[in-house]
Amino acid sequence: MGMLNAKNGWALVRRYLLVCGMTLALAACSSEPPKPVTPYGRDLLSQKVQGVLLQFEEANTNIKFFKKHAYGYVVFPTITTGALAVGGGEGRGEVFKQGQLYGYSKMTQASIGAQIGGQTYSELIFFENAVAFSEFEAGTTTFDARATAIAAQAGAGTAVNYQRGVLVYTLPQGGLMAQAAIGGQKFRFEPLSVK
Repeated sequence: MGMLNAKNGWALVRRYLLVCGMTLALAACSSEPPKPVTPYGRDLLSQKVQGVLLQFEEANTNIKFFKKHAYGYVVFPTITTGALAVGGGEGRGEVFKQGQLYGYSKMTQASIGAQIGGQTYSELIFFENAVAFSEFEAGTTTFDARATAIAAQAGAGTAVNYQRGVLVYTLPQGGLMAQAAIGGQKFRFEPLSVK
């Protein structure tokens, strides 16, 4: 009898994982554009970005320096992730080039591995030079599957360096995961001029 229950339990787990995987695949293929479709949505995103930038600057003394000297950066004020063996996440943000708003980006993420939980966090990606920024624009910026970002609070006062022209900070907004795994993130970019 116990064996029958164990088999049923594993069957339910497999079905759940399959449903999660299909849901994440659909989310990753979402056709929703990077840029908010209404002026209200763009204004709301801009307000969130400015508020989150202040939070990053308060949490870490290095942020102002990188913001001033980076070729460009992108701010995702809210990234929401969930995981149970298969994980995924999504967020929308503003892209800045040499300090000026340059466009919008949408991040989707899918990952498979030992993980459980969910979280909401903000992400700030700095690009050291034009080459790294161009790779982001082209959608070819990728992170190693094991990559994790620097927690903004933990990085205060410590020396950090760009990796292949990219530096990523996160700031937790809530959830169960201890740190943000950024492996598997994919980015879509849309310049301001696109309507």
